[in-house]
Amino acid sequence: MSFSSDVKEELIRQTSKSRHCQIAELAAILEFDGVVQEHPMRIHLNSDNPVLIQKYALLMKLIFGVDISKPLEEADVIRLLETVKWERDRQAGSRTNGLLVQRTCCQRAFLRGAFLAVGSVSDPQKSYHFELVARSVEQASQLQELMQNFELDAKIVERKGHYVVYLKEGSQIVDMLNVMEAYVALMNLENVRILKEMRNSVNRKVNCETANISKTVNAAVKQIQDIMLIRDTIGFDGLPEHLREMAQLRLDYPDTPLKDLGALLDPPVGKSGVNHRLRKLAEIASTCETNMGG
Repeated sequence: MSFSSDVKEELIRQTSKSRHCQIAELAAILEFDGVVQEHPMRIHLNSDNPVLIQKYALLMKLIFGVDISKPLEEADVIRLLETVKWERDRQAGSRTNGLLVQRTCCQRAFLRGAFLAVGSVSDPQKSYHFELVARSVEQASQLQELMQNFELDAKIVERKGHYVVYLKEGSQIVDMLNVMEAYVALMNLENVRILKEMRNSVNRKVNCETANISKTVNAAVKQIQDIMLIRDTIGFDGLPEHLREMAQLRLDYPDTPLKDLGALLDPPVGKSGVNHRLRKLAEIASTCETNMGG
């Protein structure tokens, strides 16, 4: 099963005890996946998703005490539509009556129902992406407003005639799972995020250390090349004693760090002192190279 399916499976079992929250969740499911027909009046879901149908059946049983495996009487359909404030002449894609989602708990339930109907979330091992697909910009705007009430930075993009409300940051998706009360999925996603952040941190440190090692090795190679050029052109005899000692020591210990190299001098000098002498040797090598070119 996908991570998205796991979240929905968890949300089936997450049902509010309050009737007003149950109505809000049912309203979202009908808003995004419900179909009402006239003559005779019937209502059903457009989806054959067993997860969604299971939650729809549970809510209908809890709120109205009806069994959706049997056709609803017209009176039951009318009562249902009045309860979720579904206007008989409403156009497909209009937003849910705001009276149903005034309370914070009802907003959570509505977003949970919307996700069950038209939501998806990517596998966090691969990427971070959460979305709800609406039929109209009005629906999308309502979803965005509800998500923003929980300080979620939801964005809207049009895609193939639909309006997608989405989140792209892992921390925001964690917060959204918390809003919908998908706590098991939340912990699983957090575990993935922690491991990924640790892995990225280790990689950054390794890359930094590798870059430093490469820089050190390249510097040492250049120092040895400079010293060998001096040796093969003007020789070491003409160098001041401290530079001659430095040049010979670097040739004898090509892999030794500057700090340890300074400890081998007599008298010992610090890293900055070694650096200063090697720069002087580099300047002399540059002069030798210029003279050779001339």
